[in-house]
Amino acid sequence: MKKILLIEDDPVLRENTAELLELSEYNVITAPNGKIGIDLAKAHLPNIIVCDIMMPEIDGYGVLEALVNDETTKHIPFIYLSAKTERSDVRKGMDLGADDYITKPFSEDELISAIESRLAKAAILKEARELQSNKNQEDSESGLRTLNDLKNFFDDNGEVFSFEAGETIYQEGQNSNVIYLITKGVVKCHKLDEQGKELITALFKEDDLFGYTSFTENTPYYDTATTIKKTELVGISKNNLKDVLNNNHQVTLELIQLLTDDLSGTKDQLLQMAYSSVNKKTASTILKFAEKLNRKSDDIIKISRNDLASVAGIATETLIRTMSNFKKQGLIEIEGRSIKILDIEGLKDIQ
Repeated sequence: MKKILLIEDDPVLRENTAELLELSEYNVITAPNGKIGIDLAKAHLPNIIVCDIMMPEIDGYGVLEALVNDETTKHIPFIYLSAKTERSDVRKGMDLGADDYITKPFSEDELISAIESRLAKAAILKEARELQSNKNQEDSESGLRTLNDLKNFFDDNGEVFSFEAGETIYQEGQNSNVIYLITKGVVKCHKLDEQGKELITALFKEDDLFGYTSFTENTPYYDTATTIKKTELVGISKNNLKDVLNNNHQVTLELIQLLTDDLSGTKDQLLQMAYSSVNKKTASTILKFAEKLNRKSDDIIKISRNDLASVAGIATETLIRTMSNFKKQGLIEIEGRSIKILDIEGLKDIQ
């Protein structure tokens, strides 16, 4: 039996209306004013509320405002029952969130019809809310929605690998069976050109993903991956990752964006190698390594001249001469393999 809360200060109308509703097989709770009505609504959580507007203590507008601001009562259907027939009064009630507005005097059929239609609507909306709530719960329990969620999945389910500085993770041409997440360290990906000269194609630091080629075909690795310093990785097989992406489309979109950003970065690197001056190539490469190695401007960078020259796309001898000039200009300090940036803005401004 559906429960109705009737809030009406006129005792005769309240009793007559309650009797009418009980004869229509509703369980009726009554309140003589708005204050008591609010308390009863929160205590009994009726299926629907029928409320007068002009009442002592708290009027009908105040009742509705109090209930819609309470999480336990905000979805209860609310019907105004009032002698106030001005359009502004009706609009005020509806703007506050009322579901219907019945003017006095009213017929039995008019009241029962309004109650039945609002109860039906409430039932439909409740089902929709429950479906959405269940969907949200399923998503939160098993779904991956962001790239950060995917990285957490790597941490929780991936195989752990450890490498010393200079070790090879995979070589160009090998089957690309695993995608990696760096948990500690720095990795360079590189290729050899026709003259056997090494060209660094990408640098990856902590929290970066790398090793992805095709997710649908057995495409080999395009380049070789080598650690620059002691590195720890977690890896997920390509087949397992493909299953994850098939079931989590939002993460797939974010991964596509990551691939797009990588392509854009590679394009910028190629353009710099083709058109930038030797000075700018060298300065940009030093700054890039500082970023990838997570170094502050006043920290020392330990990196081989060959790696620097490879990323810059210039001969090692040319790089050494250029860095010597930077040292004379007070932009950097050099001691063996160690480089310390003295003027980061100066390096950024080199053309």
